[in-house]
Amino acid sequence: MTISYEYHNILVPVDGSKESELALNKAVVVAQQNHAHLDLLNVLDTKQFVGSYGGIISGNAVYQITQESQKYLENLKIDAQKRGLADIAIHVRFGNPKTVIAEDFPNDHHTDLIMIGSTGLNAVERFMVGSVTAYVNRTAPCDVMIVKTELDNKTMLKHRR
Repeated sequence: MTISYEYHNILVPVDGSKESELALNKAVVVAQQNHAHLDLLNVLDTKQFVGSYGGIISGNAVYQITQESQKYLENLKIDAQKRGLADIAIHVRFGNPKTVIAEDFPNDHHTDLIMIGSTGLNAVERFMVGSVTAYVNRTAPCDVMIVKTELDNKTMLKHRR
């Protein structure tokens, strides 16, 4: 008996890291194979908008950060389109990356697969701040694929230390 599953809505959270872009590369292939819609998401952690000594950073700075995020996502979308994927949407959200990626976005967009890069944090950092990837893997309402290898499925991503 063969069981097959088609994914229709794939979410790839990206943050500019090598790990997230590796996940995107694989997600493009999976989306093509499944004729699926691909959502690219960048979550701007609202904690980053609190400046030194607890002050809120200026509206101009928030606008600039948002514009840079939008441009980054547009460039990723163009690259994916060049590889033959047409059904792509980009999203910038504000909030806690863990809950936005694992709960809010999948529920709002009927995500059935999240493809996320493995964490680049060392053991002490994971203990102190927790891994977004681990949280998503534990709490998401859909399948989660943690990407650790290049497109050949053999070459491990070399983490920066």
